[in-house]
Amino acid sequence: MEITTRTIGELHELLESKAISATELAQGFLARIESVDPEIKAFITVTKKTALEQAKAVDEKLARGEKLGALEGIPMALKDNLCTEGIRTTCSSKILDNFIPPYNATVTDKLKDAGAVLLGKLNMDEFAMGSSTENSGFFATRNPWDLERVPGGSSGGSVAAVAADQAVFTLGSDTGGSIRQPAAFCGVVGLKPTYGLVSRYGLIAYASSLDQIGPVTKTVADNAWVLNAIAGHDAKDSTSVSLAKPDYTRSLTEDIRGLRIGVPQEYFGQGMDPQVETVLREAIRTYESLGAIVEECSLPHTEYAMPAYYLIATAEASSNLARYDGVRYGHRTESPEDILSMFCKTRAEGFGSEVKRRIMLGTYALSAGYYDAYYLKAQKARTLIVRDFDQAFEKYDVLLSPTTPTTAFRIGEKSSDPLTMYLSDVCTVPINLAGIPALSMPAGFVDGLPVGMQLMGKHFAEGTLYKAGYAFEKNTSFHTVKPSLSQGGAK
Repeated sequence: MEITTRTIGELHELLESKAISATELAQGFLARIESVDPEIKAFITVTKKTALEQAKAVDEKLARGEKLGALEGIPMALKDNLCTEGIRTTCSSKILDNFIPPYNATVTDKLKDAGAVLLGKLNMDEFAMGSSTENSGFFATRNPWDLERVPGGSSGGSVAAVAADQAVFTLGSDTGGSIRQPAAFCGVVGLKPTYGLVSRYGLIAYASSLDQIGPVTKTVADNAWVLNAIAGHDAKDSTSVSLAKPDYTRSLTEDIRGLRIGVPQEYFGQGMDPQVETVLREAIRTYESLGAIVEECSLPHTEYAMPAYYLIATAEASSNLARYDGVRYGHRTESPEDILSMFCKTRAEGFGSEVKRRIMLGTYALSAGYYDAYYLKAQKARTLIVRDFDQAFEKYDVLLSPTTPTTAFRIGEKSSDPLTMYLSDVCTVPINLAGIPALSMPAGFVDGLPVGMQLMGKHFAEGTLYKAGYAFEKNTSFHTVKPSLSQGGAK
């Protein structure tokens, strides 16, 4: 087995036994990136020097006979909207092309303290606005399962890097499905944690009431290990929740007899690929065979989630992106006319078309005379969606649905039709509106492409999701199937 295909637990054992050094491990992943990334295009920046320095520090600790933590020496990478001190952080936007943060995001510091080895920064849809990573200001990332297809978005680089074994794990951000949707398209595990569980300090904002950082991994167990490292209260984030943090790995048990699983009928509606539904129905039968109690349920206000999301998210984006004016940081287009002309030209050149589209929509929704009709009504719909979930969780421990209604679509297939593209997230956006956690994991294949299963839980019930996901993973083999890559090409 190639060293780059191993899980966190397997690599930890190899490091502890000194069967491999942290430096050798980092070099192996850097070689893998050099080999396959010219085709996958997951990385914007490769931090070779940083990776080797961090790996050397782990080797020195091993030489002193000290025990290693779970993530020490483990190669990982970060979505390029997470600030890294002294390392370029672009949000895949030309307006931040030359931005080098003077500080780390809290999650960056937590992973650094945990001894993880940073391989680099990963491509994304510009400012996390998109569902395919075709909206990057630099280049499109490709799906390792089929290079003619998208990896999903906006965390397409984060997910493609794990699927292509270019990193053991990565971090992404999820505003309306941006971790879970690409995780489904690329056949890996992605978690959107409960809002407030993981600090957003140092995450460059898209929509502040929806954004959440989460881990992308090869297995459910790996996901629990990473969440252990990044979760917890942070005084620098006013939305961070102060709760006792459990050890999520203690939830990794195969016994789910009596677990109550609800299957919302609204998530199996029009627009779903019948073959994807077949895969999910088979997953439901697997849960029933393991002793879970599965019943159909209803989340009646689901139909309002998409319009509510795109009003709330774009309104918040309009506010958050007002700071990019060419004055304080990032790209500036010089203008001999006046400062207003400089503002306009900077933003016209620096932002891509999708970002401009969402800023305009959000500004309109917040404008005088339209606020009550659009933004306020969307917030009322959000309240109804939250109530739907609250009522469902009075009866069920977990809700189960497809992560996406289809498998990965071809590059360029939906880029000319934004509304069709937005529907890629129809199963994921309600979770962000409600602030609850959701886990996407491989559930099968359709025509050789991965299908994702989404497990949703109560607020701060990540442990329950890991328990349900781990039991399914241990009784299936979908997570062990890898895309065939030959010098960056999928076979």
